[in-house]
Amino acid sequence: MQQVKNILIVGGGSAGWMTAALLSHLFQGLYRIQLIESEEIATIGVGEATIPAIKKFNDLLKLDEAEFMRKTQGSFKLGIQFKDWSHPGSSYFHGFGVIGQDWEWLRCHHYWLKLRSLGQAQDFVKYSINTAAALENKFVRAQPNMPESPLSHIAHAFHFDAGLYAKFLRGYAEARGVTRTEGKIVDVKLRGEDGFVESVTMENGAVIAADFFIDCSGFRGLLIEQAMKTGFEDWSHWLPCDRALAVPCERSEDFTPYTRSTARPAGWQWRIPLQHRTGNGHVFSSAYMDETEAEKILLENLDGKQLAEPNRIRFKAGKRRKIWNKNCVAVGLSSGFLEPLESTSLHLIQSGIIRLIRLFPDGVIDPANVAEFNRQSDFEYERIRDFIILHYKATERDDTPFWRYCRTMDVPDTLQRKMDLFRANGRIFREDEELFSEESWIQVFLGQGVIPRGYDPLVELKSTPQIVQFMNNIETVIKKCVVVMPTHAAFVEKFCDARAAS
Repeated sequence: MQQVKNILIVGGGSAGWMTAALLSHLFQGLYRIQLIESEEIATIGVGEATIPAIKKFNDLLKLDEAEFMRKTQGSFKLGIQFKDWSHPGSSYFHGFGVIGQDWEWLRCHHYWLKLRSLGQAQDFVKYSINTAAALENKFVRAQPNMPESPLSHIAHAFHFDAGLYAKFLRGYAEARGVTRTEGKIVDVKLRGEDGFVESVTMENGAVIAADFFIDCSGFRGLLIEQAMKTGFEDWSHWLPCDRALAVPCERSEDFTPYTRSTARPAGWQWRIPLQHRTGNGHVFSSAYMDETEAEKILLENLDGKQLAEPNRIRFKAGKRRKIWNKNCVAVGLSSGFLEPLESTSLHLIQSGIIRLIRLFPDGVIDPANVAEFNRQSDFEYERIRDFIILHYKATERDDTPFWRYCRTMDVPDTLQRKMDLFRANGRIFREDEELFSEESWIQVFLGQGVIPRGYDPLVELKSTPQIVQFMNNIETVIKKCVVVMPTHAAFVEKFCDARAAS
């Protein structure tokens, strides 16, 4: 195979333009990059919440954070609040960043478990600066000039309008040489001898050839599935939700620096605050609830005036059997789908692009590079899958058939091992480069009611009064930090008010 010179991205939206932006920036004209999209084909456009890793993507592009947020109507995100997941009336928080501080070589949750066994533990949310600030609607970016303060450990992500983000990145990519072709693809031609993608045919008859193809065509998987018949791993027996309704409403006075996820009878509802509106959605299982009832629940639980008709989305949890197949790599929804419970959709786009760049072919598509790409992709998808399944499996709810199914279903062995280990002594180990940190697993385990039978025996090297003093000190210092922080609304208005850019 000759040297790769022409890259064709099929599809726009967040996946297409994130791909185009990063490739054009890092490849610096080494390849000709073209993107095809049709204004007649709507994008899903509901990926409005992110995790802190998005900052690395923006840093790679050398984006100015304030400008990016003004252009996308962005707000800040310190974590996710989960309401009614463990049982109706329950609430816990998955905050980004650290929890308290380690004492010698033990995580502080082991000391908390000791105090809990004695009936002396405070609410676990008080030991995370991210969580404590979020629940007071306070926000400030990390202060690296204060290394001894919890303020230096704040970790944030963003909420933004996914459509505006794609538009912003389109301008960025086109300024760096990416050419956009408007129109629909009506045919994909595969090479007879090896099944590689050779070209695509447009509705107007134009034929566009390339050496390497990136499928960003969404759930359709126009290249990777419809043309190449790659195959799909179905995970809906572990993640039974298969429908979503998304609707915006007017911005609320409750301008939270966090996403809210509220469990419903057959799924859950999201709430994402942006500067100009609030994004809402209801993810549910069509096997346990019809769309009419799901829509009624969603619309009755908005905290502002409805601004549009609901966007109706159908999906199946799972992934392609090969995300890189021959000379085609799937990015975004064409590679697979995991519901947005932990805001991983845009991260999977980001990590897929970066993984592709690190293994990009120099001409011959070497099976070793393809195999490694697919191995890493499979590992990432499976570990994120396990983390999301945990929210459903580890529940005390048995009030509806949906929740009874979830709490009694079998789970992947990789997740079961983690659950068994944590239940024993509160231990959790991050494997290789899996996405979610030990702190994330700890918060969801405890929040969902998975309380270990014991704790690390080295806790007993400290006396109970020493442990009480240590934990109280963490709580006190965090509380003092939160008091001096500005409100989220005040910080956004000063730092990145979108009205200033209009």
